Amino acid sequence: MPWLQLIINTTRENAPTLEDHLLTAGAVSVTLQDNADQPILEPGLGETPLWDNTRLTGLFDAQTDTKQATVAITDAYGRDLPNHKWEQLEDKDWEREWMSTYKPIQCGDQLWICPSWCEPPAPNATNLMLDPGLAFGTGTHPTTFLCLQWLDQTHCSGKTVIDYGCGSGILGIASLLLGAESACGIDIDPQALIATAKNTETNNLSAERFPVYLPGKGSPAPCDIMLANILAGPLVELATTISALTKDGGMICLSGILASQAEAVINAYTPWFDFDPVAQKEEWVRLTAQKRRS
Repeated sequence: MPWLQLIINTTRENAPTLEDHLLTAGAVSVTLQDNADQPILEPGLGETPLWDNTRLTGLFDAQTDTKQATVAITDAYGRDLPNHKWEQLEDKDWEREWMSTYKPIQCGDQLWICPSWCEPPAPNATNLMLDPGLAFGTGTHPTTFLCLQWLDQTHCSGKTVIDYGCGSGILGIASLLLGAESACGIDIDPQALIATAKNTETNNLSAERFPVYLPGKGSPAPCDIMLANILAGPLVELATTISALTKDGGMICLSGILASQAEAVINAYTPWFDFDPVAQKEEWVRLTAQKRRS
């Protein structure tokens, strides 16, 4: 069953209240984690100690209306939520599965995704060496795989790329390794920007070819190829922004979308784009389209 998770970075004082609001809004579980490498010593009797900087992760059904859930949690909280993001849940626990049994993934005729500690099985192929850390995007999730397959079959040479919601940077890095001139990564999570920068270096690419920004902090020029593997709700809300950041005649590749959500996303972009047939893997789909010329 596909899942979404809402991650909120908050404080010790606010974590219990936010946990209650997440559960009320439909989370089937909430996990609390240290967000600053702070040890907790043996607690006193009856104490439930938390870290000064606490990361809450609420698990939600993939059909959840993320905008509606965010509004409900915000209203219950009584003020704006602290730094937060929605994302798809990877199919497996990354640290356990990737490190112990994960094998390189072939994503098309040219492209392979390999753990950074493994020897590529096809040395002459385009090998992306990956260590995603805390950011989404390993290639195992159907949405990421679908986007990588599309990139493998797309003429990237000399193109400019924006990876909107870059996560681990896997899509932007793949485009650069496949010949793109430059890429720009945008993500609301500072951890994603750190992971993307690290993976860019791991793949022997200069930081200048793949700068990363928080939304609104950079001013990327409209691109030839727009990649956005996020979620259906944000994709609909961002339709005008993503269109403006895509050149006339440019291409978009959108994912993070359940099959039942595809029509709503297509409708949001139809004023500017002509869509290809929908590609599907398990419950998830990939939408690709070309922007009409003015």
